[in-house]
Amino acid sequence: MTTPAELYKNAIDLNRFSNSVARRIVRTYNNLIVDAVKRLAASDVGPTATQAARLQAILAQLKTSLEGWAGTATAVSVEELQGLVELQTKFVTNILNGELPDDLLLQVRSVRISPQFAQAVATIDPTTYNVVTLSDDLGATVAGVPKQFKLDIGDGTTITLPNGATLAASYRRLAGQQAEIFTKEVQNGLILGESSDKIAKRLRRQLTAVPNNQIKAMVRTSVNQVANAASQAVYSQNQEITKRYRYIATLDSRTSAICRALDGRTFEYNKGPTPPQHFNCRSTTVPIVDYKGLDIPPPKPGKRRSSGGLVPADQTYGQWLSNQSKEVKADVLGVKQVPYFNMLSRKYGPSVAIRKFVSADGTEVTLQELQARYPGVKRS
Repeated sequence: MTTPAELYKNAIDLNRFSNSVARRIVRTYNNLIVDAVKRLAASDVGPTATQAARLQAILAQLKTSLEGWAGTATAVSVEELQGLVELQTKFVTNILNGELPDDLLLQVRSVRISPQFAQAVATIDPTTYNVVTLSDDLGATVAGVPKQFKLDIGDGTTITLPNGATLAASYRRLAGQQAEIFTKEVQNGLILGESSDKIAKRLRRQLTAVPNNQIKAMVRTSVNQVANAASQAVYSQNQEITKRYRYIATLDSRTSAICRALDGRTFEYNKGPTPPQHFNCRSTTVPIVDYKGLDIPPPKPGKRRSSGGLVPADQTYGQWLSNQSKEVKADVLGVKQVPYFNMLSRKYGPSVAIRKFVSADGTEVTLQELQARYPGVKRS
């Protein structure tokens, strides 16, 4: 079984997309913290009523600002994830089209996305979701019209972070925790007789480093969840073409025990595990095309019916990429990143190099840039 190289390239792009979204949210959060810390450093905290009132005002404003940040972070995530799921369904449809001859392309069914899908992913707790609606299947049956499969609000509610929380709840929880830490650190500093400047410097470190990493983990995991939900929806809707999928953990920079155990295993749709299995998971899934059932020959090794090439099952993506031309590497990694990947390959070997590269890759791709790279289904 071979794997389309586009899937690995897509995984790198998704990582860069999550970097872009996370940076926007982190930057807004950090600006609030820096502003509060500056105000604290400029004040003379002490026991007088005037000073106590000034400090109380700083704390109250920070709490309000952080609550507003949580709402803004949720809105940004919803907008970006909605754009991503629509893009990703087109991308994976293209993957299936690339496996079929022209006379079978009409067999590939598309997936329609509810405009509220990402909103449901980010905000609705599945344990409280109790909306009852007439199913599309029943409606289509009554009307006598074939139903177009879609990802709707109900599907979105089934997606939560690995700890069971929604993105919105996680942002709110983080905001509340940081406001509480700010308050306690100021109180403790006053008891110890520390200057406001000293307290402020300590708070700036405490309230940015760990929360920034938490925000990045939440965003990266949500991007992976939505991308895989899109992939599974398209593949599940096309079970005349593909009846099983393969779990791929190649791009997990610190491959977890569970992903190592799942890597390379195959499952029937809706009956097996899908990524992410944990926070920061970068694993993905690959459709296994039923060439025998379709009565068509599989592509020859190293060949593909659309552009992009194939990665043999016994070869990692790093190994494949290291043997490609400078132009192919630049298309996947970016022109400026190719020397870095080559250096890592010489030092660690290509398989380890691609994992280290993805882990350290801080480059960003916006949704608009992704849309330009995946404009729709194309045929060569």
